[in-house]
Amino acid sequence: MIERSEARDRAVRAMPPVAAEEGWTWATIRAGLAAAGEDPALAESHFPGGPVSAVVAWADLADRDMEAAAAAEGLASLRTPDRIRRVVELRLLAAAPHKRALRRALSLLALPWNAGPALQTAARTASAMWYAAGDSSADFSWYTRRASLGAIYAATLAYWLRDDDPDTGDAMAFLDRRLADLARLQRRPGGRRAAAASA
Repeated sequence: MIERSEARDRAVRAMPPVAAEEGWTWATIRAGLAAAGEDPALAESHFPGGPVSAVVAWADLADRDMEAAAAAEGLASLRTPDRIRRVVELRLLAAAPHKRALRRALSLLALPWNAGPALQTAARTASAMWYAAGDSSADFSWYTRRASLGAIYAATLAYWLRDDDPDTGDAMAFLDRRLADLARLQRRPGGRRAAAASA
């Protein structure tokens, strides 16, 4: 369970511009707290896991912002693939001003000793995307959908983060190709199981 508070959220929102230049460090956490009007000396209290916990908190905040943005748009009239596409687009658009900070965050999570938080964060984001898209499944498809989307989103994110250009057009075209590939795979006999296995 991720600890949440208004103070933490304010601090986390202030961290990406610092992290873009300095990386995700204790100094970045203290700078975020100071910018949010909190005592920087409370860094270990607010983020006991250090920089990794700050990155995880940022991802959690981005999940919640994405869900709120999707709810505000009202995606119910769209087909499921179009809802998923829009949810991913909302996530990328929100991250666009902070691509360098996001790249540094993913580099930190990619370290072998951070594998646990990295996997948990990726799973939470995939689940949040499906919830934002209106998914209410409670059967085996709950897992296969999240596994497939998690893999597709990770690939799309890696493609988008190749440079510092905030434009999302090429990344969305990449996403469209991956979603089309997944749809073709699922139309084959046993396709849903194959899609999950390939994710």
